[in-house]
Amino acid sequence: MSAERHATSQNGIALGLRQNWRQFALLILINAFVGGMVGIERTVVPLIGAETFKLDSTALITSFIVSFGLVKAFANLVSGQLADSWGRKKVLILGWAFGLPVPFLIIWAPSWGWIIAANALLGINQGLAWSMTVIMKVDLVGPKSRGLAVGLNEFAGYVAVGLTALATGYLAARYGLRPVPIYLGIGYAALGAILSVFLVRDTRGHVALESAAQAEKPQTISFREVFALTSFRDRNLFAASQAGLVNNLNDGMSWGIFPLFFSGLGLGVERIGILKAVYPVTWGLLQVVTGPLSDRLGRKGLIVTGMWVQAVGLSLTAMTHDFHIWIIASLLLGIGTAMVYPSLIAAVSDASRPEWRARSLSVYRFWRDLGYAVGALGAGLIADAYGFGAAILAVGGLTFASGAVVAFVMKEVRAA
Repeated sequence: MSAERHATSQNGIALGLRQNWRQFALLILINAFVGGMVGIERTVVPLIGAETFKLDSTALITSFIVSFGLVKAFANLVSGQLADSWGRKKVLILGWAFGLPVPFLIIWAPSWGWIIAANALLGINQGLAWSMTVIMKVDLVGPKSRGLAVGLNEFAGYVAVGLTALATGYLAARYGLRPVPIYLGIGYAALGAILSVFLVRDTRGHVALESAAQAEKPQTISFREVFALTSFRDRNLFAASQAGLVNNLNDGMSWGIFPLFFSGLGLGVERIGILKAVYPVTWGLLQVVTGPLSDRLGRKGLIVTGMWVQAVGLSLTAMTHDFHIWIIASLLLGIGTAMVYPSLIAAVSDASRPEWRARSLSVYRFWRDLGYAVGALGAGLIADAYGFGAAILAVGGLTFASGAVVAFVMKEVRAA
C-alpha cells in the first residue's frame, strides 16, 4: 500500500489546496460560469411566462423549473458513475456541450414549450458540470479540507447566480425581457466550455492517492448499494439527502413563485432583480466562511440551524408586504442556505469512502435537485388554489421540519 502511494506521488500528484491551487482556482472560475447559466433565468424567465406568453397558471409557469429539476436530478444520478468510468474532465466537457444551446433557445423561443426544452438542457448542463466542479475540488484537497473546498465552489457558483440575476433585472428594465439579458448566458457557456477543454486536468489520480493512503482495505460496492446507502440505509447520508431535497425544494419555490409574488404586489422588475440577487449572493459569499467552519465545528449544528433560519426567512416573506422587510428575509434565506449547503456536501463526503464517494455525491445531488421539481410543482399548485403567501408558508413549515429530522437522526462524524 505504501509502495502504491509512493508511486503515485512520484507522478507529481499530491493532495491539498496549496499543492493544487492552480487547478482549484480554475475550477472556481468555471463554476462561476456554471452558476451564471442559472442566474440568467432567476429574474426574467418567470416574467417571460406571465408577460410574453400570457400564462395565467402559476403551476404552468413553474413547469420550466420542474423540467430543469427532474432532468438535473437524473443527470446528477449518472454523473458520479460517468466520472468514475470516463473521467471527471470528459463529463465536465459533456455538461458544457448541453449548455451551449440554452441561451439561444430562450432568446428565440416562439412558445413556452421551447423554454421548457431549454431548461431540460440546462438541467443536464448543471447536473454534469456543477457536479464535476464539486467532485474535482473534493478530490484535489483531500479529507481535511472538504468543507473549505465545497464552500469555495458553492461561493463561486451562487455569487454568480445572484450577480447575474441582478444584472438581468437591470437589463430587462431597460431593454426588455429578451434578448439582451440572455446574452450573458452565451458568454458564460462559451468561456466555460473553452476553459474546460483546454485547461482542466482530470483528478482520478488524486482519488487513487487518497484511497492508497487509507489503512482500510479498498471498498468495491455496486451503484445499487451506493444508492441504498445514500438514500436510506446510512443514517447520516439519509439525513443529508432529505435535507438537501427540502433545501432545494424551497429554492425551487422561490425561483418560480417569488417574482410572481413580488410583481403581483406592485414591484417592478428591477427591484425584483435586487431581491432575487440578495439571497444567492449572501448564500454564495458566506460559504467561504461556513464551509471551513464546518471543518472546525462539525456539520450537524450548521445544517440544523441553517434550515431553521431559512424557515424564518420564508415566513417573514409571506407575512409582510414591505420591500425592506423582504430584503431582511432574503438575507436570512441566504444566511441559512450558506450554513446548510457546503455542510451537507461535506457531510456526505465524510460518510463515503473515496472509492465510491463520487457516486454517493451523485445520489445525494439526485435527491437534492429533485427538490427543484417538487418545490416548483407543489408550490405552483398550492399558489393556484390558496395564493402565493400560503405556498411560501407551507414550504417554510416543511423546511423547519426537515431541520428537526437532521437534529434527531444525524450523528456528527469528524473528517480523518
